Amino acid sequence: MFTGIVKKVSKIKKTSLKNGSLFFEIERPESWDIGIGDSISINGVCSTVRRFEDDFFEVEYMPETIKKTTAGELKEGDLANLERSLKMSDLLDGHVVQGHVDTKGEIVEIKDADDSKIVKVKIPEEFMKLVAPKGSVTIDGISLTVVDTGSDWFTVSLVSYTIENTNMRQAKIGDGVNVETDVLAKYICNFLERK
Repeated sequence: MFTGIVKKVSKIKKTSLKNGSLFFEIERPESWDIGIGDSISINGVCSTVRRFEDDFFEVEYMPETIKKTTAGELKEGDLANLERSLKMSDLLDGHVVQGHVDTKGEIVEIKDADDSKIVKVKIPEEFMKLVAPKGSVTIDGISLTVVDTGSDWFTVSLVSYTIENTNMRQAKIGDGVNVETDVLAKYICNFLERK
């Protein structure tokens, strides 16, 4: 479980594909005490540490994760948003984030608005029932508030702090992003559809 408040941005040091699984070595933040089996959100994907050294940690993604997320599009040198799993004593500064990506989205528009940016993300239409104006959404592991919605798109506003302290500083039109809708919306929608 996470909050969508990115704590570090690290570079991907190495990627490799073995037997259909994708392995990432990611720069280890200096202050982080990391152990095997720890859960870390990497661009919004709940990832398990399988090994680590002083300067990096490694995670593995199975074919289903590669298919449903942007993991397969990442390469050496790319920036990744990192968040460690939530402790029961932590503040819930963002919203409840599972690290279970619902779909890939595409950035289709970026507009400047003073020191902030308005980013428009296109997603498959069937997921829009889970995205509400002024509700919560997670993009690449970042907890954000939805500004507006359309039939297959939504917008979010990025304040200067978010731009400077996440991989959104490199965001451009055409980029793929991991989108996790609000968990409460998923449960409500599932209940209503089964009723």
